[in-house]
Amino acid sequence: MVTRLAPVSESAKTAAQTPVATTPGSGVPDGETPRLLVIDGHSMAFRAFYALPPENFATDSGQHTNAVHGFTSMLLTMIRQQKPTHVVVAFDLDTPTFRSLEYTEYKGGRNKTPEEFYGQIDLIIKVMEAMRIPTISVDGFEADDIIATLSVQGETAGWDVLVVSGDRDAFQLITDKVLVLYPKKGISDIPPMDAAAVEAKYFVPPNRYSDLAALVGETADNLPGVPGVGPKTAAKWINQYGGLEGILENLDSIGGKVGESLRAHVEDVKRNRHLNHLLRDMELPVALEDTVLQAPDREAVEELFDALQFNTLRKRLFDLFGEEEVVDTGEGHEVPAHEVAADAATLEKWLAAGSDALVAVDVLSEKAGLGHEAVAVALVRKDSAVVVDLATADAELESALAGWLVSDAPKVVHEYKEALKALTVRGLSLGGVVDDTSLSAYLIQPDRRSYELAELSQVHLKVSFDAGKESGSGQLDLGLEGDAKFDDAVQRGYVALLLSEHLAPMLEERGAGELLHKMELPLANVLATMELTGIDISQERLATLLEDFTAAMNAAQEAAYAAIGHQVNLGSPKQLQEVLFEELGLPKTKKIKTGYTTDAASLKALLEKTGHEFLAQLMAHREASKLKQMVETLKKSVDSDGRIHTTYAQNVAATGRLSSNNPNLQNIPIRSEEGRRVRDIFVVSEGYECLLAADYSQIEMRIMAHLSGDAGLIQAYAEGEDLHRYVGSHVFGVAPEEVTSAMRSKVKAMSYGLAYGLTSFGLSKQLEISVDEARTLVKDYFHRFGGVRDYLRGVVEQARIDGYTSTIEGRRRYLPDLSSTDRQLRELAERVALNSPIQGSAADIIKNAMLGVAAELRRQELKSRMLLQVHDELILEVAPGELEAVKTLVIEQMGAAAELKVPLEVQVGVGSSWNDAGH
Repeated sequence: MVTRLAPVSESAKTAAQTPVATTPGSGVPDGETPRLLVIDGHSMAFRAFYALPPENFATDSGQHTNAVHGFTSMLLTMIRQQKPTHVVVAFDLDTPTFRSLEYTEYKGGRNKTPEEFYGQIDLIIKVMEAMRIPTISVDGFEADDIIATLSVQGETAGWDVLVVSGDRDAFQLITDKVLVLYPKKGISDIPPMDAAAVEAKYFVPPNRYSDLAALVGETADNLPGVPGVGPKTAAKWINQYGGLEGILENLDSIGGKVGESLRAHVEDVKRNRHLNHLLRDMELPVALEDTVLQAPDREAVEELFDALQFNTLRKRLFDLFGEEEVVDTGEGHEVPAHEVAADAATLEKWLAAGSDALVAVDVLSEKAGLGHEAVAVALVRKDSAVVVDLATADAELESALAGWLVSDAPKVVHEYKEALKALTVRGLSLGGVVDDTSLSAYLIQPDRRSYELAELSQVHLKVSFDAGKESGSGQLDLGLEGDAKFDDAVQRGYVALLLSEHLAPMLEERGAGELLHKMELPLANVLATMELTGIDISQERLATLLEDFTAAMNAAQEAAYAAIGHQVNLGSPKQLQEVLFEELGLPKTKKIKTGYTTDAASLKALLEKTGHEFLAQLMAHREASKLKQMVETLKKSVDSDGRIHTTYAQNVAATGRLSSNNPNLQNIPIRSEEGRRVRDIFVVSEGYECLLAADYSQIEMRIMAHLSGDAGLIQAYAEGEDLHRYVGSHVFGVAPEEVTSAMRSKVKAMSYGLAYGLTSFGLSKQLEISVDEARTLVKDYFHRFGGVRDYLRGVVEQARIDGYTSTIEGRRRYLPDLSSTDRQLRELAERVALNSPIQGSAADIIKNAMLGVAAELRRQELKSRMLLQVHDELILEVAPGELEAVKTLVIEQMGAAAELKVPLEVQVGVGSSWNDAGH
């Protein structure tokens, strides 16, 4: 017997244990009838799986989630519409049931479960646990029997019962107190079936439905019926003889061929009736009162939905349970009152009263020119707060504030980089920051979806608060008038103080304190300057590029039309399916819900197989369209100063890599001619000599050599060899000069692929070779480079012991699914464990390099400046006469960014554009 009751953590009891219905004990308001929602878990999960395409619902790690998403969505809809007071979900187990033991063909012949479905039931159960909804499975029995027993228990107690099932056997449970919600189409059409609905459709009352099913059979259960007997004939007999018992007692009275058929298959009918009749008196480990609907465990939901990347569902869930953000600072907490500083003396008095206390700084800003400018600053201690309104502050007050802000007095900020930028635009600065709670929370849990203050407060502190009308950190909607915006700023500052205090021991426990103080906080300062500086754009080149890509797109479109003799919407999957598979009769691609897929990978394979001109032009059209869209995005991003100011996020990628957005400069193609043309629009500013681009050579493989300690790889780098040619000579057993380009490409793909968990099958697909050849390649590689093999094996096993992986700098990534019983989840976690140390170490190295370059530019008092960081590349703008000094310091600082067993090789190029500076 397996029962899963939603666990209630002690930390969450005070925050989320209030039932939706409020009478103590029953969870039902006085005078109202309890309403029990009983769900057939597998039935609803499969309904959701087939309603939502798997390819549209998957996490970054590759776990499909369409069944989980659809199941949860349906559940929320039913809770909202049906308003149950109690909810429980029943699941089947994989073990044999008494029915399959009695009749080995029971449910035989069903289609094989789609691979994308595996692992999703376990995830649904985790969602139920987070929502505090009990789930039940009983060895040897089906979910239907659990549901039937719960229905009888509920009806006996005088409750209303709603059964959710796509199995028609559930119709036999319908009474005046029990209804069945029977999904018909998708995940939204779930009409209730009552006794009248059953009789209208099947001509028998619900309590006789199992008799009907015994006679006509049930395809889904592989129970064959009486040949020639349909529902109308069976219903006529049932009504005439008062049920199956009466029919069996009057077998000889039934004439004709159907009568003969019935008599010939009477044992099948008896067997069917025995197997389709649901048990109603099981001993269950969950009492009715245990199923009361409670508010969810918010912390558990937040963590799980982060992993599943369910953003819209998260909001729907919390909205449904009425978890509104109201000021509730928890036990013993009260937001301090504040005063608006009238003059410098007021501020200085407040600062002097708590000179040793930690202060939270919240910066209010408004859109101004190229960015946001600070308009007020709230300084918050636990016992008091002061606000400086920069709109009314005189020069003396602003000067006093500026002096304290830039001082080493310890400060806490949420989203330090944004606050610093807003202050910089105002002419102020910000020093002494010892914690940015958004970065601390990220280092503790790098897989979270969001690090907004209100969300972190709810998750970590069980404190809800109204974050104010903000469009970003402290960027206020001007709908807030007067002192209200100051109240919000003080509230945010106070919560940041509480959060910083709460996160500090967690940060140290994970060994992340040094990463915060020596890497992430200083880097936020560097990034703020880079974002405010931006990079110059050639409007002329941008316009030409847009025209060229538009022309290429139009030309490919016309050529595609010519290839088939008529026009078609090249962006319509439905129309493309008709052209490719009906009109042209090309080989079918992968079957999906809407027909056959027309995704890029499938069409590329189809083009290679058929060489059809229409496909060639379709692919060319897609590529030109994508490039055109990219250039249009860049054009919209050019600010009034003629520069693009991308924004860097330190807390998006779980590996530690920076992400670029508004616009995203990391999605510019790296090696293609089109990508080079895009980079050519980024140019040196007037008054500067050139752009300098510097990047690492084979950074990931150098990290692999360091981490694995493989003597062969270390020797290759120490001697300055072409690594892939060196590896190729050892794998293929030829002299380095005899390694062909094809050999080099294979080992290059293999070297990087193995570091990221690439299998022999994956390698065969990537290199377009047989699986046997790929397997031989990997075997020979590991034979020659045993240190790599041992490292790759060991890193996963060590992560399974520790529960996390770690970079060279100690950045951890926790992977609880390494111990999962679900194979798919476990294998995904293993692949993450393989690549996180390498990707994360590369991220740490480039960050150290940025800090070193920025510090050396300041130390030497150079006017040159760092503009961009893209992948492993830094782009600087060099002031006249400083090229040699900048080139030297960049090579030195990037080379010294980590102490590895192999040298860090830095490649540098210069030119008037980013493309020209490339190498």
